[in-house]
Amino acid sequence: MKKIGLLFIGLFITLNTIVGQNTSSEAKNLLDEVSTKMGAYKNMIIGFNSSLVNREAGITNDPPIRGKITLSGEKYNLDYLGSHFLFDGKKLVVINQEEKEISITNGDLDEEDGFIYPSKLLTFYKEGYNFSMGKLKNSNGRKIQFVDLTPIDSNSDIVKVQLGIDAKTKHIYKLVQIGSNGAETTFTITKFKSNQPISKNLFSFNKEKYLKQGYYID
Repeated sequence: MKKIGLLFIGLFITLNTIVGQNTSSEAKNLLDEVSTKMGAYKNMIIGFNSSLVNREAGITNDPPIRGKITLSGEKYNLDYLGSHFLFDGKKLVVINQEEKEISITNGDLDEEDGFIYPSKLLTFYKEGYNFSMGKLKNSNGRKIQFVDLTPIDSNSDIVKVQLGIDAKTKHIYKLVQIGSNGAETTFTITKFKSNQPISKNLFSFNKEKYLKQGYYID
């Protein structure tokens, strides 16, 4: 009887391991499919809402914050949180429209603060995460397949990420980021267009234009 019990436990553990490996592989394949499809577009214009909820601290965004980003390869033009972000592939320009201040730095946004920026939606998962298939949910008639991502680094400021993918279009629809401080940040894509005619200067910074408007440039 004891041997049968041990055999059953061993079989249960083996099945769980196989299922876990299969769901991990399925999740990675789905993410790669999404990245390949969306990465093949010449450009993408994305409108989104973001919200931040931390019930322990009594923080909630109501209504959500709206943003817009145009992506082309590594380049992007982002309006978010009252600032304008321009990245030409080499330098990042952050234009604070309220304070009329501009900062220019080499390289892209720093991800070490534990926050996934809108410009990283298509690439953030490629390093540092374990994957598993999450729930399949219905959102306004659309089937959204979630993938659960857990940071490999146990000291990460991010505890878990849930990435919602439209099962039909294979486009990202929603990202939910849960932080170690209890904060839950959600990005929901509200508008999406691809391969649109855009200005060649969209990702360029016109220094003279902002100097004439009285901006301080650091």
